[in-house]
This record gives sequence, C-alpha cells and structure tokens, in this order.
Amino acid sequence: MNIVVCVKQVPDTATERKLRSDDKTLDRDAADGVVNELDEYAVEEALRLKEAHGGEVTVLTMGPDKASETIRKALAMGADKAVHLVDDALHGSDALGTSYALAQALKKIGFDLVVLGSESTDARTGVLAAMLAERLGVPQLTFANKVEVAGSSIAIQRVTDYGYDKVEASLPAVVSVVEKINEPRYPSFKGIMAAKKKPVEKLGVADAEIDAAQVGLANSWSEVADFAAAPPRAAGTIVKDEGDGGVKAADFLASKKFV
Repeated sequence: MNIVVCVKQVPDTATERKLRSDDKTLDRDAADGVVNELDEYAVEEALRLKEAHGGEVTVLTMGPDKASETIRKALAMGADKAVHLVDDALHGSDALGTSYALAQALKKIGFDLVVLGSESTDARTGVLAAMLAERLGVPQLTFANKVEVAGSSIAIQRVTDYGYDKVEASLPAVVSVVEKINEPRYPSFKGIMAAKKKPVEKLGVADAEIDAAQVGLANSWSEVADFAAAPPRAAGTIVKDEGDGGVKAADFLASKKFV
C-alpha cells in the first residue's frame, strides 16, 4: 500500500508568534519551527498501517527550505522517503491554494491512501483534508480516532459531539486523524541516522505542473486586512480576605458577568 502523509512545519506554540509587517503573513523566522503536533499522529498511523499491510510511507510537505527539518523527523520516525514542495511562488498560499498545490504533487507521486492531521496549530482551518479529497476525486474520511484497512476498503471511527460514526469507503482515499488515535513513537538514534540517507525529492511549481496563477499570496481568496500586537496583560485584582473574601470574590465575578 502506497501511503502518503502530509506534514507541515509550524511555529513552536510555546513561543510568541508574529506576523510579518510587509505582507501580513506568518513570520516563520521569528520562532522555532516544529512538526505540527497532529501530523505526528498521522505519521504514526501511517507507519502502523504499513507494518500491518506492507507497502511504503512517503512524507509530503510544502514550505520553505527550513521545512526540511520537519521532513527529517518524519523520516527518523520510520517513513521511507519524502517529497518537499518548495518554491517562492507558493509563499502566502491560503487553504485553497495549498490544497491545489498539494493535490498536484499527490497526482505526481501517486497514492492509495493520504493521511494528515485534522488541523495545523498555526492556521487551525481544519479543511485541508476535505479540500484535498475533492480536488483528487476520492472519498474523505475525517476526524478519525481509529482506522482499519481490509483489502481495497477502509473504515474509520469519526469523532462527533455525541460519540463517533463509522464511515466506510474504498481506496484510494484521504483520511485525517485526531490526537487520540495513537501515541507517536520517538525517533530512535538508529532512525535518526538512517533518515540522513533516505531520499528526499524536491519539486518546484513547474515540476508538479502547478499553475502559478492559482497559488501564492497574490492569488489567495482570503487575506489578512490588518493586525496589531495583543495589548499587555493587565494587572490582576487582589482581594484581601477580612472575613468577607467570598463576598468580594463573588461581587468581582458578577461585575465581569461570570456569575
């Protein structure tokens, strides 16, 4: 089974994230880049499916040269090879442009199953899996906390507000996973060393037959009109308990309309 996992490099959520003043896009140099956490679950699930059914796992990422760090971690976890979609023309692409570019790359790579995290920690749109499936003309199985493959069929438990639904489809398909699906493995020293020798193919816009008029900041359907730094956090209110601390606390909560 040919499994492709889409991964994304995102700014570390433990650091302050900023937008660039020139084009209002995310400043990826202002914070350390890490693998999108939910994509690690996608890599792990792909590896488990490979171990159960055979085949190979290819990592696909779209981003600047710096995103190669993300590729290497996925390879160190056990993925077999990677494709890096990198081109200045892709900078600033919104979800529509990104889904188009990735779909073009996936058509070139070929796949039986595409796996990705349900959302990224920088954009949090949660729509990429559905967009990819639509562009590729294959079924979408989203928000999975369990994936089962049997021959040419795939079934998932789709997380809902009331529990889960069972969704079935035929391969090829696109699946997005949630964080409760598994526990991602840590790259071993052997895996880290092996990752250095695994093939990484770089594709530009022309290589993937991407129409440059459909990607990039200038061709995005959405934009950041304006932004401002968040104001500094105001000092808290100190309540001195003189036998009426409970009343004072309740009055404060009531003034803020919490109670």
